[in-house]
Amino acid sequence: MKKFIAFLILFQGIVSSIQAQYITVKGKVSDASNDELLIGVVVNFGKDKITTTDLDGAFNIAIPEGKYALKLSLMGYKNFSDSIVIDANTKLLQYKLEKSVRELDQVVISAGKYEQKLSEITVSMDVIKPKIVENKNTVNLETIADQVPGVTVTDGQVSIRGGSGFSYGAGSRVLMCVDEMPMLAADAGDIKWSYLPIENLDQIEVIKGASSALFGSSALNGVINVRTAYPKEKPETKVTFFAGIYDNPKRSGLKWWDSNPTTNGSSFYHAQKAGNFDLVASGNVFNDEGYREGENELRGRFNINVKYNFKKIKGLSIGMNSNAMQTTGGLFILWQDADSGAYKPQAGTLSNYVTTRSNYDPFITYFTKKGDKHTIRTRYFNTTNTNNTNQESTAELYYSEYQYRHLFKKNGALNLGAVATRSVIISDSLYGFHDGANYALYAQIDRRFWNRLSVSLGLRGEYFKIDEEESVTDVNIFTKTDTITLLKGVKMRPVMRFGLNFQAFEYTYIRASFGQGYRFPSVAEKYVQTSVGALTIFPNQQLQPETGTSAEVGIKQGFKIANWNGFIDVAAFSTTYRNMMEFAFGIYFPDSFPPQQQQFLGNKLKYLGFKSVNVSNARINGIEASIAGNGKIGPLDISLFAGYTYTQPLNLNYNPNLDTIKNENANVLKYRFFHNVKGDLQIDYKKFYVGLSSRYNSNIINIDDSFQKPVFSYIIPGATFGPTILPGLENYRAIHNTGNLYFDFRIGYQISNANKVSLIVNNMLNTENMGRPGDMQAPRLWMLQYVTKF
Repeated sequence: MKKFIAFLILFQGIVSSIQAQYITVKGKVSDASNDELLIGVVVNFGKDKITTTDLDGAFNIAIPEGKYALKLSLMGYKNFSDSIVIDANTKLLQYKLEKSVRELDQVVISAGKYEQKLSEITVSMDVIKPKIVENKNTVNLETIADQVPGVTVTDGQVSIRGGSGFSYGAGSRVLMCVDEMPMLAADAGDIKWSYLPIENLDQIEVIKGASSALFGSSALNGVINVRTAYPKEKPETKVTFFAGIYDNPKRSGLKWWDSNPTTNGSSFYHAQKAGNFDLVASGNVFNDEGYREGENELRGRFNINVKYNFKKIKGLSIGMNSNAMQTTGGLFILWQDADSGAYKPQAGTLSNYVTTRSNYDPFITYFTKKGDKHTIRTRYFNTTNTNNTNQESTAELYYSEYQYRHLFKKNGALNLGAVATRSVIISDSLYGFHDGANYALYAQIDRRFWNRLSVSLGLRGEYFKIDEEESVTDVNIFTKTDTITLLKGVKMRPVMRFGLNFQAFEYTYIRASFGQGYRFPSVAEKYVQTSVGALTIFPNQQLQPETGTSAEVGIKQGFKIANWNGFIDVAAFSTTYRNMMEFAFGIYFPDSFPPQQQQFLGNKLKYLGFKSVNVSNARINGIEASIAGNGKIGPLDISLFAGYTYTQPLNLNYNPNLDTIKNENANVLKYRFFHNVKGDLQIDYKKFYVGLSSRYNSNIINIDDSFQKPVFSYIIPGATFGPTILPGLENYRAIHNTGNLYFDFRIGYQISNANKVSLIVNNMLNTENMGRPGDMQAPRLWMLQYVTKF
């Protein structure tokens, strides 16, 4: 017994001795620029002595007394090193990390739904910062999206690398997201650009190429993800005012006004932490008299994001993001004529409308102690359109998603998710009454090996239903000569993506990717039935889903000139589509229409118009080269991004009876061009800055000939008489269809740290050009902007 007691005393002494040699080290890490506490900082005291900061930016680790070479690292920040002695006198350690200024170190989320360096992702991506959005006085995201290399927006229809043309406001092959949640209307499936929250913008991420595996239908051509800002440690408020006036057109005959139209607006943004609450509130008011007669716009938008962080349940937070907007105004899509009436509507085509939109997005987020993330996100999105042309509709969308994310210790992540969406469309005049559903499961794994090779693999299955029609399809492998069917009658359509990124040298990254896409037709594309003037649009209930593949190889090369750093990116890409959906002009008799009555001229005219149809196979090959950089050269702070994109958009199954295109480039897809150049340069010197943006695209090769040929030519071959949908368009294109070059200019002065004034001139050279047929673009616009922050 005495020996046992002696053993216990000796054992206790040994334990006490060992415990005395260990020190519990506590610390906090924050952002050097704004004192924001940083989550996920890797705190490394040496081998097997590693921890990370928690949701409060704090770390806690027990290590032996001694001298250590401490290293702190976090994506998007400069690495920090310090030599430190740990002993009984060590108190709370506090460190500040500086953000990295290298373009290659930009942090993006969209590619894998977790934080990655821009240089290490496996797809092409461009990033737009809020600085350029503010300095260009962007009033909706359509104009800034059109500034991205390889991206074009034609009257609201967005295309990446020639993937889309113009589809009359219905459907989108590019998915618009806000904080990774889809933001497409339930009826038309299109993007409501003016509804997107630009006041609380953190950054815009543009993925180029099929992204359906992770983001679902409508990501066939790519994704634009708007990341919103969140509160920092210090409250922040910003208010912006602007006023502008349209100049007279260069061609005096286009002027229809007595006094020049004006535009004005204001916006605000406020963010702060209040105890356990995070609050962001923003909104704007915009009024535009319009450079097109009758096409004015008055809108107001307000959005609020709130989040509650539980202190007793570490890692748990709940919140609600909401947005609401009302817009009144007028619009038209058919001009009066190409001369003095290019800014005037055809008789009976002007629509006066009132549109209200609102969404409410409750969410729950939970981080486990090991860093795994569970997220439940939901949304109710309502769009109600009323107007004086009997084209009213109400669309409701119910969205829910569960996502699980696991971060690997040696860089990478696993994402698993399930999505359920339901849509209800009510419209007596446009679509009828329809009920739709979409269910999906997805998984994507991203891993980095040997600190040089990034691998990405994603898989998704999607099921669609509109009314009683389901997304039943065959899974095929296509060869040059044959089609091999792997699975028949599949209700859940599988799509996948695969990508590689290899760091060949310190600043050289080589990537390759392949992705599949799948898009189910929108309600508008299948069921819309309306007319505007001489333009009639028919429904097509037999319209089939379109599928596609996107492949690319690219290289990103970083460089540094003095204190100015950036990268050059070059990529070659190929995109294919099957059952591609396009609106085509023709005579569309109902299936039940008697054949003997189809020969009468009156009946042919009655059923002459546009319909969304499957134009079978298409292929778009091309190359893209871009450059981006920022930093100082001498006393100048210079920011630059620019790019050139060449596309060859071919319809592989051109049918003259379907596409109605009759020229030497008849196999080129409609509303596309071969060459596209974008660029933006800003130079800051002390309190002054000056910026120049440019956009160029070569001529549009093909349009629907029905816009410029006499209507009777489609009923009586060779006829040269009768009305045209867009009078004067053929002659106008013969003279002016030579490509478009735009320059926008800005200059500003920082009055104080909190106040700035700017002059912005859009279309600086007052260039005259047309977007889609009949859509004459704005003349020069002068704007004054004042921004105050406090």
